Amino acid sequence: MKKIWAQLEALRAAGEGRDILSLFDGADRAQDFAVETEHMRLDYAKTQIDADIRAALIALFEAADVPAKRAAMFRGDRINSTEDRSVMHWALRNLEGGPVKVEGTDVMPEVLETLQRMRIFADEIRTSDITDVVNIGIGGSDLGPAMATAALAPYHDGPRCHFVSNVDGAHIADTLRGLDARKTLVIVASKTFTTIETMTNARTARAWMADHGGDPSRQFAALSSALDKTAAFGIDPARVFGFEDWVGGRYSLWGPIGLSLMIAIGPKGFDAFLRGAQAMDLHFRAADPQENLPVMLALTGIWHNQVSGHATRAVLPYDQRLLLLPSYLQQLEMESNGKRVTLQGETLEQHSGPIVWGAAGTNGQHAFYQLIHQGTRIVPCEFMVAANGHEPELAHHHHLLIANCLAQSEALMRGRSLEEARRLMAEKGLNGEELEVQARHRVFPGNRPSTTLTYARLDPFALGQIIALYEHRVFVEGAILGINSFDQWGVELGKELATSLQPVIEGARPATDKDPSTAALVDHLLKHRD
Repeated sequence: MKKIWAQLEALRAAGEGRDILSLFDGADRAQDFAVETEHMRLDYAKTQIDADIRAALIALFEAADVPAKRAAMFRGDRINSTEDRSVMHWALRNLEGGPVKVEGTDVMPEVLETLQRMRIFADEIRTSDITDVVNIGIGGSDLGPAMATAALAPYHDGPRCHFVSNVDGAHIADTLRGLDARKTLVIVASKTFTTIETMTNARTARAWMADHGGDPSRQFAALSSALDKTAAFGIDPARVFGFEDWVGGRYSLWGPIGLSLMIAIGPKGFDAFLRGAQAMDLHFRAADPQENLPVMLALTGIWHNQVSGHATRAVLPYDQRLLLLPSYLQQLEMESNGKRVTLQGETLEQHSGPIVWGAAGTNGQHAFYQLIHQGTRIVPCEFMVAANGHEPELAHHHHLLIANCLAQSEALMRGRSLEEARRLMAEKGLNGEELEVQARHRVFPGNRPSTTLTYARLDPFALGQIIALYEHRVFVEGAILGINSFDQWGVELGKELATSLQPVIEGARPATDKDPSTAALVDHLLKHRD
């Protein structure tokens, strides 16, 4: 492994400053540096990756024993070693995929039974007088269903769906305001039914419903495995949908956590969503590395972050309905691969995962693209766009959208030289020092890398593929780094300190055990409390 990392570093140094455009000379690079399946295409030709670099990256993939680690995951081994759990979210979308055994027990009968219960319940709600569904969760219990429900808006034919996550009272208050408590279903999503933000919001929603003529005993459902706690809360066991500990929160959209999405688009639409993800699972398991979408997306990420030292990654979907995808991928990637030690507890020799951020195009073009194009730091960009929109009467909008997406990746690669800028200013009638100054402001360094993912249309099947693609990308990058992508101990310390601070904020005890800065902030807040 060390030898291959060194080889990659040498290749990076040898090609430093090389013009990406020059890599297209005399070769069919556009085809050779792309991966295409029946439904989508990943173009990574606009990067510094050449044949030698790709070969070294694939050698790294093999040396890290990623194929064996992949097999272990799909075999049900306990690859989440710090929590001693299997990693089996993919089993939730294993429709007609055969048995999946965990320690000798086939889990698929229970998975399929829960899915069928969800279908029956979703149809019951969709044909009832319920007009609104409020999903209360946080993290993976919120980001996934909120993102997917927004993405598939053209397929909504059920009740309106709303999502509450923040413990800030403004979130629950603004969401419930205007809803009819008698026609609202509240879904409480918490595996343990102890998540403090979720349960605080759930209790507020229950009180609101009772105070406004609703029936919490009939209009609440739970996505949880803690049947004792859901019963104590007053939720009918028939309206509780559980999932096993081998499904991590940020990977849980495919099962009960996706109930709000199923209610919005219907069981058939949800099945298509699962089948898209299952298709990506099959591709990931069977395709050779160079023809494997998740593998090549991951290796491109390794090249940009760990080898080239670009600390951030911008996800730029040119689809307004994927507005929440960058936030969803922030959790998926940064909670999974934002680690500092290996599986053996040793300090990482390479940087861990990148900072993931972004926004929907074309809005981002009028916000942060200035920095991407002319800033002093290089930000690898990941564009995505569909061939077709959902509004045929507005086809000219979609044509302009695609043109903008492709133009941005071309501009990042091509740039504009000082000589070109000088000619541009001369054509505008400028000369002398003014021409020189104005020209320098219009120089684009170019040579900035990007990938582009294209697909036919953002339908349930395509969305399932996209999410599974990024899930497997996270797995491959984590496996190469030798880290556990499936725990999240980094969230624990803040939770513990918040619990200890709550009585201080409530005035029940002094802040004497806190650092001077925290104690001073508490004092200031208490002084200004109404």
